[in-house]
Formats: sequence, C-alpha cells, structure tokens
Amino acid sequence: MNIVETIVVFAVIPLAIYGLAGLLTLRRRSGGASRHRSGQAWEYPAMWWSANPDGAGHRHAGIENSAPEGAPTAAGGARGNW
Repeated sequence: MNIVETIVVFAVIPLAIYGLAGLLTLRRRSGGASRHRSGQAWEYPAMWWSANPDGAGHRHAGIENSAPEGAPTAAGGARGNW
C-alpha cells in the first residue's frame, strides 16, 4: 500500500463521511411541523406532565396523612426499598 492509498483510506474517506453527516444535519427541513420560536404566541392548550398518570397531587381514597407529627412521610429512595 503506497502513501496515496493510505491517505485516501485513513483521511479522505472518513472526512467525506463526517462531511456528509454534517451536511445532513444542517440541511433545511421543508416538511414536518413548524418549530416554536421565542416571542411567538402559543396557540395550544397547556399540557402538564406528571410521573403519576392519575395527575399531580393524587391521593388514595380515605387516607389523608397517617404519619405522626414530625415523622418522615416519604419512603424508598435509590435503594429501592419502598
């Protein structure tokens, strides 16, 4: 393998692949939904996300707060003992 082949294999081909990937990410997208820009009016209803699918602040029926005053109310944690 001579020096020209080495440069083509290890430099030109990888640069061409990176250039093609860069051009694909920088191209203008003509289709699809338009993006929201700062200062534009928001024309859609508010959608709040919560990890609880029943909604934020959901409590079990009949249970208000069974913990004594000053006791920690949360259980579990990173160890997974809920």
